[in-house]
Amino acid sequence: MNWGNNMSEINTIKSSIISYPHGFSTRTGGVSEGIFESLNLGMNRGDDPENVKENYHRFLKSCGIEAEEFVCGQQVHGNNVMIVGKEHARKPYGYDELFQADGYVTAGSGVPLVIFIADCIPLLMADEEAGVVAAVHSGWRSTVQDIEREAVNKMLSLGATKDHIKACIGPAIGRCCFEVGEEVIEEVNSLLEGDAADLYNRKDNGKFMLDLKGVVKRSMLNTGLSEKNIDIIEDCTMCMPHKYWSHRYTGGNRGSQAAIIMKR
Repeated sequence: MNWGNNMSEINTIKSSIISYPHGFSTRTGGVSEGIFESLNLGMNRGDDPENVKENYHRFLKSCGIEAEEFVCGQQVHGNNVMIVGKEHARKPYGYDELFQADGYVTAGSGVPLVIFIADCIPLLMADEEAGVVAAVHSGWRSTVQDIEREAVNKMLSLGATKDHIKACIGPAIGRCCFEVGEEVIEEVNSLLEGDAADLYNRKDNGKFMLDLKGVVKRSMLNTGLSEKNIDIIEDCTMCMPHKYWSHRYTGGNRGSQAAIIMKR
């Protein structure tokens, strides 16, 4: 298939504190068309599988990853974090049945972990001393179910230590755009034991603007991670529709970004 040379350059975002191969995709630099233009990495959203395959080839190359298979699954906004290995990897396109999980942890070398996002928080973690990595999909439902603690505990079970775990919160919807109801705020206050008042503000309509990235960061601090080891990419997906897909901005008619990490 000839995709031509008219696509914009791939623009993979990386953390300044993680040296293992990793990256957060944007929507630029791929070959998909229409509502999927251009670097759609969603496997089951209706895009041409050949386009998705080429998009993954480009994205993985930009991250310094040569593997042709990786670990991913059906994200269900829960707190299931799986310990995985090469036996869980699959090809980056097609419509095979997926296991249900919102996070993956591995100590295996050459096992890329992938999660999909379009407003929710992509969280990548690595203890490069112990050789343990994690990828977590953290929307508000997963966050208030303490998925960050689940991921950290799974990393610890494989030999990681809290002092050495580095984490990056990737591009996601920001406080500027994330309007939620009081029931979400109640869940956040429960998770953070009342230490959350600075992470939201009430609007005149009775709704709240929530800093979900701040909630995730504070949740990780509460697990014992060091603040200097937590990196935040400030981009808001809803504010930047030409750079990212946002589920809220598009009403669900969209492609997907992805985040990936791999132990060497």
